[in-house]
Amino acid sequence: MHAGDLTQPYGSVPTDTDALEAVRLLVDHGLPGLLVVDPAGRPFAILPASDVVRTLVPGCIQEDPVLAAVIDEPHADRLCRALAGRRLAGLLPRERPFLPAAAPDGSAMELAELMARTRSPLIAVVEGGAEGSGRLLGVVTANHLLERLLQA
Repeated sequence: MHAGDLTQPYGSVPTDTDALEAVRLLVDHGLPGLLVVDPAGRPFAILPASDVVRTLVPGCIQEDPVLAAVIDEPHADRLCRALAGRRLAGLLPRERPFLPAAAPDGSAMELAELMARTRSPLIAVVEGGAEGSGRLLGVVTANHLLERLLQA
């Protein structure tokens, strides 16, 4: 099995998408993450749902998890309000985009290793391979990879 054989179509969102709209897309479609594209439509980043949740937790609580117990439920229930007026680009890492990518001829073992190392539920399959600069062919999700490995 190669990445090209495991690739599935997967919706993408541009970097300028409203952050709340992007979260609704994740929730409504039960997606493990978002495939983010640049203004030219090229793969730019993968934003796992767990990273979206991380952006909702204030930095002081991430530094000192004991503080999480101090936040009452009415305030915790409104965490998504922090996304109002923000763009998806603001949820991405500042230093560089996170884009685990593979070439279509990558093996299932290479995909599994990349998912494990990057802790990403999605791998972009692009003609340019690991550089991620080529044409997007689709993605391989962890669920689909596991399903195909179970069948083998």
